[in-house]
Amino acid sequence: MVAALARPGRELAKRLLMIQSSAVILVAIGTTLAVNAEWGFSALVGGGIFVIANTVFATCAFLFSGARAAKKITASFYTGEALKILITVALFSLVYMYMQVELVPLKLTYLLALGINIFAPVLFINNKK
Repeated sequence: MVAALARPGRELAKRLLMIQSSAVILVAIGTTLAVNAEWGFSALVGGGIFVIANTVFATCAFLFSGARAAKKITASFYTGEALKILITVALFSLVYMYMQVELVPLKLTYLLALGINIFAPVLFINNKK
């Protein structure tokens, strides 16, 4: 019963991650074809940073479920958010230090994935009555 309560949230998180991953891949392919392979790779890396960090957050957010685990759920949620921020900072730092990437597609694809996350409630509105 407890796992059944968290199932809809987990399914929404999976759908959101799949939408984000698909958008990042499509943008990377599009920029590869429109500009060049370096831009496509940079777009893939930028979007990948957000998707990886968001996957860690979603995993932590849905680690526990049920009313008895309210404190664990809250702690897990905040831990997931902190890890998401730290992973984002670490991955951007690694990319800036060790990779030769174009900054425009890197940041724009990151912001695209972030925008999908921000507007997710609009994507998942259920009009069934």
